[in-house]
Amino acid sequence: MHRSKKYREVDQLVDHSKLYTLEEACELVKKTSVTKFDASVGVSLKLNVDMKQADQQVRGTLILPNGNGKTKRVLAITNKVEEATQAGADFVGGKEMLEKIQKENWFDYDVIVATPDMMGELGRMGRLLGPKGLMPNPKTGTVSNDIAKAISEIKAGKVEYRCDRDGNMHIAFAKVSFDVNKMVENLKTIVTTIVRVRPSAVKGVYITNAVIHTTMGPSIKITFDGR
Repeated sequence: MHRSKKYREVDQLVDHSKLYTLEEACELVKKTSVTKFDASVGVSLKLNVDMKQADQQVRGTLILPNGNGKTKRVLAITNKVEEATQAGADFVGGKEMLEKIQKENWFDYDVIVATPDMMGELGRMGRLLGPKGLMPNPKTGTVSNDIAKAISEIKAGKVEYRCDRDGNMHIAFAKVSFDVNKMVENLKTIVTTIVRVRPSAVKGVYITNAVIHTTMGPSIKITFDGR
């Protein structure tokens, strides 16, 4: 694979045989961005799980204490219009919003939250919303009677985590411009959560590989307790 001159330069800053502490890795990742914009910083984990087994699913949500630098646009499907609006939802409505999605192929939002009474209507749109990862789900807190809390948590930095079928997981947790301490705090929240939700059916090493990296930047291997 052809790499740019800039990539090759920053790649030399990384010792690929070393496992960096979270603090070391976050300090280093700020020096390895190859983009002109304020790149995202992500953590990629490889878990020793069989996602075909119901008792080895790793999925849920967590709140990054410092957010990840991305502002999510929230569509609230609810009759509690005032509550949702005051909580900061970008778009609020009921059936008329669902009709807009169907008729106009409208997807100018990042997350859909809904009150349970609207799930009957939403359920019929599974084929449209499901493949895009937009279908609200009680497990991720996007279906709730407390619609204001659901919206506030998303706006405060709530992110979803889930493994793909091969056990890989990726979470954007910061921007290159973030203070190192805030990066570390977010990263610790992620790894602590993933270790805590380890399925009891998993034997042996749980996290087989863990790296952080900027958008299009080189990977930096990390180490932490509980792997």
